[in-house]
Amino acid sequence: MRPFYIRDILIDPPLVLAPMAGVTNHAFRIMCKRAGGCGLVSTEMFSAYAVKFRDPGTETMIDWTDEERPVSVQVFGGDPETVALGAKVLQDAGADIIDINFGCPVPKVARSGSGAVLLKNLGLAREILIAAREAVSIPLTIKTRIGWSQDDRSVFELAKTAQICGVDAITVHGRVAAQGYSGKADWDIIAEVKRLVDIPVIANGDVATPEDAARCFEVTGCDGIMIGRAALGNPWIFRRIAHYLVTGELLPEPTFADRLRAAGEHADLLRKLLGERRAANEMRGHLVHYIKGLPGAPKLRNRLMMTRSIEEIQEVLNEARSKCEPGLVEA
Repeated sequence: MRPFYIRDILIDPPLVLAPMAGVTNHAFRIMCKRAGGCGLVSTEMFSAYAVKFRDPGTETMIDWTDEERPVSVQVFGGDPETVALGAKVLQDAGADIIDINFGCPVPKVARSGSGAVLLKNLGLAREILIAAREAVSIPLTIKTRIGWSQDDRSVFELAKTAQICGVDAITVHGRVAAQGYSGKADWDIIAEVKRLVDIPVIANGDVATPEDAARCFEVTGCDGIMIGRAALGNPWIFRRIAHYLVTGELLPEPTFADRLRAAGEHADLLRKLLGERRAANEMRGHLVHYIKGLPGAPKLRNRLMMTRSIEEIQEVLNEARSKCEPGLVEA
């Protein structure tokens, strides 16, 4: 496992938290950083249009702190001028890296002419890259799928164009947009992209364990790995992967008590960030991941889904922790 640079920013370890809408706010990013092993965190997606019109909800997403750095801030949009403006605003707000989304397959994003739909219009994608590169002086990266439809491999042309336009790194999710998250990620395509360009390539898709990460590095030859869904309820995944890649040793899985304790810490961070009621609403979505596989998880999940405040969530979590068997409580 070797660190790498995105221009002048060291990514060490070479493991990246993926941008996830409704997930990777300050609280979740801090959980991953404090657990160890995460070399770069990513924010939720910022709509360039919302940034342009100073949407109040979007402004609250500018929530990063020095503890998280380096921080990659992702923006999406289908108009070059608007994306450039959004990128400049986010740079001035303290982003370390600006990432442009060319991979989101969600219909709402596609209807705005943004995300993965740009893989069907590489001319417009090039204009967006040129405009964004001229607008910001910090490192600029992109995240993309391998194509729009099953036989589409437009990622190759996009990768070459991105390098020519001055993009500093590219993350490739090894599925086409039409797949969503079904099927398998094609790491061989990511390997072809790596051979095609000289800038760093970050692999994304189907890395859920330390062993997966080792195989992904071997197959793709990539510079780094981005992890998204596998980090839900599992901020320790980065540390476990980093340790395995260096030593070949698998660290033990977090105990049930570890997971309940982390859920409580996450809830407290969200309360400080969002306030009691909004934090409780968001935290319930995270809790299903923290308690997955625990003894009595269905009953515990039902109780947690009935909570209306972080205080109530903490009471339920503390009671569950008190019932853990002694051998499971030890860290």
